[in-house]
Amino acid sequence: MSRRSLRLRLLALALASISGALVISGVGLIVLFRRHVEQRIDRELETYVRQIGGNIAFGPQGAVIIPRQLADPRFEQPLSGLYWQVTDEANGSVLRSRSLWDARLELPEDVLGDTGVHRHLIPGPGRAKLIVRERKVTYAAPEGQRRLRIAVAVDSADVRAAAQTFARDLAPSLAVLGLTLFAAAWLQVWLGLRPLEAVRRGVAAIRSGARRRLPADYPDEVMPLVEEVNVLLDAQDKAIERARAAAGDLAHGLKTPLTVLGADARALRERGEDKVADSIEELTESMRRHIERALAFARLRRSRSASLPLAPLIERLAAVIRKTPTGEPLHWDVDIPAPLRVAVDQDDLAELFGNLLENAAKWAAFRVRVSASVNATTADIAIEDDGPGIPKAAREAVLRRGVRLDHGTPGSGLGLAIAREVLDGCGGALRLEESALGGLQAIVTLPSAPNPGGSGTGEAKPRASHPATHTTKTRR
Repeated sequence: MSRRSLRLRLLALALASISGALVISGVGLIVLFRRHVEQRIDRELETYVRQIGGNIAFGPQGAVIIPRQLADPRFEQPLSGLYWQVTDEANGSVLRSRSLWDARLELPEDVLGDTGVHRHLIPGPGRAKLIVRERKVTYAAPEGQRRLRIAVAVDSADVRAAAQTFARDLAPSLAVLGLTLFAAAWLQVWLGLRPLEAVRRGVAAIRSGARRRLPADYPDEVMPLVEEVNVLLDAQDKAIERARAAAGDLAHGLKTPLTVLGADARALRERGEDKVADSIEELTESMRRHIERALAFARLRRSRSASLPLAPLIERLAAVIRKTPTGEPLHWDVDIPAPLRVAVDQDDLAELFGNLLENAAKWAAFRVRVSASVNATTADIAIEDDGPGIPKAAREAVLRRGVRLDHGTPGSGLGLAIAREVLDGCGGALRLEESALGGLQAIVTLPSAPNPGGSGTGEAKPRASHPATHTTKTRR
């Protein structure tokens, strides 16, 4: 796919959108998970604060003691990351967990009530960052009321570790989700662009002759394009018909004046004015060739039939030419597979092979052979003769309009040019080669068409005509 591909652009946009959405979703989920973990830790720390507050007692000298140790063993493990501390505001004495070892929690100045629980982030042992939950509780001691500040802290690295573990577990799931979403986007793009591909196939079918117009069964979003294409095709057909009619009218309108000029030239020649007569006849012949070319091209349909059998048409044309003075003395071999069908208009085929068969009959010495071979999507039809042939260097030149190698032989020099014009209009090709018979082989390549009656394998029998008689031909 090129950079201008609509499919590539849509897929790139889908990939960028999915990637962005997954990144945002991943970050959001990690943030939510971390917040959930922190809230859970906060509740756990508050539970410890309440447990410590419920276990506080006072010794004989008024010292603060905790008779029962907390159940979590991390409080007894030095620098475990879970700590507690009780501070007596009256004398500043501190009672702390074994896990703090010789450190203490540096709590910020804070105004606490007896019911409020506050949260702080403070530095801890080993440059750790601690999450602290604390509250103040007033106790009735033997010597009077005592106000204690109870704090429980945990290392925030536990939160970070939990978030990182969650992120590592989340990444494969997001990757699988991303691949699934991208596959769904690819399927959506493929389904969304199928109508455009259908339009392309429809246009190709029109170009091949399988259809004349695009059908009206496309989605609503594509129908405006389909309607415009059909309107354009209608306008094109009308313009071609008008141009064809104008060319035909012009050519027919010039025929009568040219006939009069020919008669005048003959009259001048009878009076002995040969030079003037030759000049007029030369101009008249040149104009007549142009008129014949215009009439021939005006007959071209420049379209393709959905499926036209080739063998009957070739046989009819060969039968007609066999009745002419040039074709009657020749031996004709026509071997076209009966199932072979081509996607070319019937009138164009008649114009094409009529010119090629006439050309072969004009230059053949004894024999003309027509054969065909079928490929996957094309058919090659070879028309051969045993005449003098065409030199390899001159084969391309004779395909140009009005080029003749032998001006002494009657003809307009338009036969091969018209054949090439027909093939250009229907997507075919013409090449000239040396025939195994010794003369010229014209190979016509045409788009083949499906056989509506099935793909039979039978072939038409070679057709022979009248016995050959020797006819001398020297140049083509």
